[in-house]
Amino acid sequence: MADLTVIIMTYNEEKNISNCITPILPIAKRIIVVDSFSTDKTREIASSLGAEIVEKECISLSDKFMYAMNTQNIKSKWVMRLDADEYMTPQSVKELEVLCDRNEDTDVNGIVLRFVNCFLGKKLRHGGAYPFLKMVCFKPGKAKIEERQQDEHIYVTEGKTIEMKHDSIHYDYKGLTKYINKHNWYSSREVLDYINSKKESQINNQLEPKARFKRKVKYKIYYKLPMGFRAWLYYFFRYYLKLGFLDGKEGKIYAFLQAYWYRFLVDAKIYAYEKLDELDKDV
Repeated sequence: MADLTVIIMTYNEEKNISNCITPILPIAKRIIVVDSFSTDKTREIASSLGAEIVEKECISLSDKFMYAMNTQNIKSKWVMRLDADEYMTPQSVKELEVLCDRNEDTDVNGIVLRFVNCFLGKKLRHGGAYPFLKMVCFKPGKAKIEERQQDEHIYVTEGKTIEMKHDSIHYDYKGLTKYINKHNWYSSREVLDYINSKKESQINNQLEPKARFKRKVKYKIYYKLPMGFRAWLYYFFRYYLKLGFLDGKEGKIYAFLQAYWYRFLVDAKIYAYEKLDELDKDV
């Protein structure tokens, strides 16, 4: 067992939470679920698996995470943040345990997990979706999480990070309608970050190189392009240049929704905000 605390943010995740918690039970000393007053059986399922339950209104995911860090008396050498629709494979669990044990007293202060995105039951290997890298495991006091509404990253403030070799899985089991509704909520958070970018830089030079590069492209190039055109360009890049079409019908649906649903919806909400000062933050 690693000297590890796992923090999971939830809201109505009864279809996902067991898949998230069960693989990490053998290696985690504590599992803390920060729940935003779910109306389903999320808390009951998590508690039956041995997780500690903390309730917190969702102002933002980074706010929920920091609430757990600041109030739950975490004393473990390592902390890992997982979303409820993310779960580890037996191979990635074993690798993480080894890396945590091996680096307790080294200058490795962060561990980057590799995720394969599973969409409509298919693992996407193209379109820029794989591998999805996230620095989610770190030593407390050696890392911070960005205070953002959306696309927040954890980054080390000293020492270095290492990348895992085995994949973990990102798969939301709640269906396509829930997926679309969730991204509607995400789009409003994205607009808030866009508005904030007009006041202060969104480029954090302490992020992992790939995350920092994506952030620079978004704010220095993507948002400088005309509305509508940039969503089309996003689709063309993902589906054709990054070979998303090789993932079949699932790859086409995923690329289309990411570009013409999510990215264009963000653009529409930016337009509504700039023209009418209208933004529903509580979708």
